[in-house]
Amino acid sequence: MPGEILLQGKNRTGTRVITRFAPSPTGRMHLGNAYSALLAHDFARQRGGKFLLRIEDIDPGRTRDEHVAGIEEDLRWLGLTWDEPPILQSKRLDLYAAALDRLRAAGLIYPCFCTRAEIAASALAPHGSGPVYPGTCRALSEASRVARMAATPHAWRIDMARAVAVAGPLHWHDATEGEVVARPEAQGDVVLARKDAPSSYHLAVTVDDAAQGITDVVRGRDLFDATHIHRLLQALLGLPVPNYHHHAVLLDGEGRRLAKRGGAKTLKTMRDEDGLDPRALSEYLRNGARNFTTS
Repeated sequence: MPGEILLQGKNRTGTRVITRFAPSPTGRMHLGNAYSALLAHDFARQRGGKFLLRIEDIDPGRTRDEHVAGIEEDLRWLGLTWDEPPILQSKRLDLYAAALDRLRAAGLIYPCFCTRAEIAASALAPHGSGPVYPGTCRALSEASRVARMAATPHAWRIDMARAVAVAGPLHWHDATEGEVVARPEAQGDVVLARKDAPSSYHLAVTVDDAAQGITDVVRGRDLFDATHIHRLLQALLGLPVPNYHHHAVLLDGEGRRLAKRGGAKTLKTMRDEDGLDPRALSEYLRNGARNFTTS
């Protein structure tokens, strides 16, 4: 990455490089996904390291089995290979449950019974992609929690103020920003296990990066704020801290981040209908996708 001089096979801490690409199978890959996969793949390959594939499929309402095969097909079309069999988060739920149990035993999480509408109506202020949770259920008594848990669907939220006090001052290294002071409190009591899923993105990605020995996380700048949460969870769970490389994201002609829900053209369409050459596309992306706007 720019601004760093790395020895062959090693990252800035002298460890053998292991990177990963961790897509959600909620649709076919688009150029933004391909760009991130290429950067993570090349970062490892240029240093004699390992590149892993992880499928983040714990969202029961949006993930599809056919998209897992589609992701692998698209990656191979781009000429990318991975060094171990892909892992599915849906097969690793016991690891997330164990992490959640540790946080629960430490008194750092609490059940939340609020609906999205209730949260939106009572939120303190908007933040990022949604409102900051005002802590409504944090104030419930233990007796009230136990009674409601038996009958009401609930999520599990981190008690952010308590967790930050336990963890103390934290930081991480980002290839572009340098040493970054972690400020997870700005995001409030985030969800670590959803009502409809046994883990949230924050908890699962933190546990899996540690379990897979990921040394360098190469991902889009849109996930920079999430790293504050991940750094806190690493501290609370006693997990290693990887180096982070948050790259620019590709934007469409209207300045919006390329996304499946935004109708971004898929690699399958580019391959099957446009007849695009994968080698040309890969080089185009490696050269910074100069015809695209990047943030």
